[in-house]
Amino acid sequence: MRVLLQRVKRASLRADQTVLGQIGPGMVLLVGIGPQDSQEDIEELAAKILSLRIFSDAEKKMNLSLAQVGGQLMVVSQFTLYGDCTRGCRPDFTRAASGVYARPLYEKFVARLRQEVPDLVAGEFGQELLVEIHNDGPVTFYLQSRRERGSFHQHSP
Repeated sequence: MRVLLQRVKRASLRADQTVLGQIGPGMVLLVGIGPQDSQEDIEELAAKILSLRIFSDAEKKMNLSLAQVGGQLMVVSQFTLYGDCTRGCRPDFTRAASGVYARPLYEKFVARLRQEVPDLVAGEFGQELLVEIHNDGPVTFYLQSRRERGSFHQHSP
């Protein structure tokens, strides 16, 4: 499982000119699901994300979590995180999980995060979206589950 996390001042999510949701200060998570991902990966990354201290304290140090600052959360499915651009000019997505496998895991990931952040905004899996992100900092982190970190190193050229 791969997550691109961005600390944001604000963000919005649209589909077909309709605003699906918007958040103020918090995090936007772009989430990719791999073919070996499981509930274990969901739990690992959800716990990591919810405990990450990436918000500034009074001394301007990254020392506070999302909950400590009362931040909001937006989650968007992003299979292109598994795009392999090492050969040719067209990305290869064979390392991404199929939609049939990935959809329920994405929905479980959103549900797990919603336990801690009830007003979370999430895009529907596979939906064409326009995501407007006002990155704060900019602060961006690339997270992988343990299983993914192991397989990533095995496949790297």
